[in-house]
Amino acid sequence: MNLSKPSPDLASRKTVAALIPAYFEEKHIGPVVRVAVQQLDTVLVIDDGSTDQTSAEARASGAEVVRHETNRGKGAAIKTGMRELIERGFSYVLILDADGQHRPEEIPAFLNEANRTHAHIVVGNRMSDPRTMPFVRKCTNRFMSWQISRVAGQWIPDTQCGFRLIHRDVIPHLFCQTDNFDYETEMLLIAAKKGFRISAVPVSTIYGEEKSKIHPVRDTVRFVKLMSRYRRNGVATG
Repeated sequence: MNLSKPSPDLASRKTVAALIPAYFEEKHIGPVVRVAVQQLDTVLVIDDGSTDQTSAEARASGAEVVRHETNRGKGAAIKTGMRELIERGFSYVLILDADGQHRPEEIPAFLNEANRTHAHIVVGNRMSDPRTMPFVRKCTNRFMSWQISRVAGQWIPDTQCGFRLIHRDVIPHLFCQTDNFDYETEMLLIAAKKGFRISAVPVSTIYGEEKSKIHPVRDTVRFVKLMSRYRRNGVATG
């Protein structure tokens, strides 16, 4: 694969903005935001139609908040945030979850990796030390990462990790129709198709009391359909 895109800009606390999609996360969003604002000057929360105190807690903790009046899906929330942030001139968008599964303290590792490798996307890699990951999830992540990497034509060790840094040159290509959890997979496939380089950085594996919002049957069907479509069409450099 010819990854010939120009090198991205320097990643710093001023050129990178955090994007946190959130849905009914009033219990967890505050601590996540409070640590994130210590790492980056700008933290934007997209409240995807919550009717609890998610927005209020996020604002009280130092984040800017944009609300969807109805729940539109995680992918839709990410796209709303990316559109807002690139319009404001940020060089990178750093996406992390609102439920505490991602440690904002690890944000500097993403910036360092981007500056070291000049990759356009840096994805968190929990598989470097998966001892605390549930066995079924570990096997699923390894299988899906293998499948997605084959289609993408680049090795991505943890394609299911939503903790990721994206350069602004990639973002205009990512406004596809997918609005749900499979969007995080599709953005990697789109980026690979366009010839952007994807790198990875080790991150912590954290599982607490949070409940996954992924619907096992519905979202698995979406994933299978997505992968079938990209296998048929192939992934070529852009």
